[in-house]
Amino acid sequence: MFFRNLTLFRFPTTLDFSQLDSLLAETPLKPVGALELSSRGFISPFGRDSEELSHRIGDSIWLTMGGEDKILPSSVVNDLLGKKLAEIEQKEGRKPGGRTRKRIKEDLVHELLPRAFVKPSRIDALLDLEHGFVAVDSSSRKGAENVVSEIRHAMGSFPALPLNAEVAPRAILTGWIAGEPLPEGLALGEECELKDAMDGGAVVKCQNQDLQGDEIAKHLEAGKQVTRLALTLDDHLSFVLGEDLIVRKLKFLDGAVDQLENTEREDLRAELDARFALMSGEVKRLFVVLESALKLSKAES
Repeated sequence: MFFRNLTLFRFPTTLDFSQLDSLLAETPLKPVGALELSSRGFISPFGRDSEELSHRIGDSIWLTMGGEDKILPSSVVNDLLGKKLAEIEQKEGRKPGGRTRKRIKEDLVHELLPRAFVKPSRIDALLDLEHGFVAVDSSSRKGAENVVSEIRHAMGSFPALPLNAEVAPRAILTGWIAGEPLPEGLALGEECELKDAMDGGAVVKCQNQDLQGDEIAKHLEAGKQVTRLALTLDDHLSFVLGEDLIVRKLKFLDGAVDQLENTEREDLRAELDARFALMSGEVKRLFVVLESALKLSKAES
């Protein structure tokens, strides 16, 4: 259940979550309807066998947005549409106009939807009430915003906004591999992406490389700036931080995971509890480091 990506949003720490469980119960995931393309709602973080729609340990809350999407390939629709149009042209001796094409296509979609396969999905989110942030396990900004929108829909009001850095993230990341001191606990990894300062300029992607070596230094001298940078935190986490402030390729290293292996637990639920407690604590530590280093703005109450 460890998150693999973090798209972060901030919300006021004054928000009241005391009624969260009852509010989530009013917006559960419903089966996608026969004529619907998709459905969204909350499901239990613990899977189908549990009815809990949230799980809280201390100031950390675990939510899961579930989804069901109909799989209706456009190639199938277009193939049937082509056959229908050909039949009309042969019968009437003319090509159907744009409105007719649109109507026939809509009719085909409605005809096919009830027979389409359904693809289930889930996206997990961590709410930290102490620091006022929500971390969504997605590298897609749009996907993460959909989760925040569902929380807002359930609560009636949820003024969460994407992170805002008061300093340019690109400048900070570039400075770190140029030799400026990193925040305590952070260390450089072996991956980065550099871009020319001009839009449409060259892009260089480096992996398994000494980021403070001569080759990288030459790119910096040529004016390239860092837009993604691999980092580690206290040998507990490794990740790639982008100038868009999305944390990608998040991994929990031995320094963190060893804490789980040294403790015996009786069942799967206890194991998930322990993993969530560990993960939420590590993500909180990472957020605090990034908040200070990037001067992240606080959400207004």
